[in-house]
Amino acid sequence: MLRAKLSFAAAAMLLLLAGCSTTSDDKTANWSPNKIYSEAKDELSSGNYDKAVPLFEKLEGRAAGTPLAQQAQLEKAYAQWKTGDQAQAIATLDRFMKLHPSSPAYDYALYLKGLVNFNDNLGMFSWLSRQDLSERDQKAAKESFESFKELVTRFPESRYAPDARARMTYIVNSLAQSEVHVARYYYSRGAYVAAINRAQTALADYQDVPALEEALFILVKSYDALGMTQLRDDSKRVLEKTYPQSELLTNGGRTVSKPWWQLW
Repeated sequence: MLRAKLSFAAAAMLLLLAGCSTTSDDKTANWSPNKIYSEAKDELSSGNYDKAVPLFEKLEGRAAGTPLAQQAQLEKAYAQWKTGDQAQAIATLDRFMKLHPSSPAYDYALYLKGLVNFNDNLGMFSWLSRQDLSERDQKAAKESFESFKELVTRFPESRYAPDARARMTYIVNSLAQSEVHVARYYYSRGAYVAAINRAQTALADYQDVPALEEALFILVKSYDALGMTQLRDDSKRVLEKTYPQSELLTNGGRTVSKPWWQLW
């Protein structure tokens, strides 16, 4: 019985010491909210995003209900994005926008959400594998577009609006180009019907983007390969009328124009 009591006392002492250790390890325990914010910003500026995130989380709790807590949420989302944790960054931003719909920083929240989903390699290198973009990439690109669109619609004078507009153009171009890359791949494999379908998708879903010139050219070549001369000639007339200076018809499809993705 005595041994059992001693064991219980020892266990209780260990738990107490562990609790004290946990408390003493929290270096922010006696910090003011401003002190926490200053330290978090220093970590952020130094690129130590994984250290900045927990500091901003502590600040949210210590400064709850104040503008400083709102700022902490936004800065935390940025740090989460920089650590590669897009899902948590999006969750943080969605929570911010739900809780603070009238915040003066709402435009920045939309802009940051667009950036988190934005993939600036969306169309530049996906064609190297001759494969279509994954559903995840297309979904993220479209969500990015929607965030930027809401930003420029609701806050046209926002300091973030010009860059958002440029990125919207990039996204549309890249999504159209991805369809054309796939259409070109199908054509090269002799899958002419599939090539026609993807080229027509690009033409139906997008307007005034560089990729449509090649989409029309693929239609011309695919219809020709299938012996569908009427549709071939119709597509060729549209190509010549829409792009009278097109190099595609004169050099077999090898353009020397500026890459479509060089927008900025």
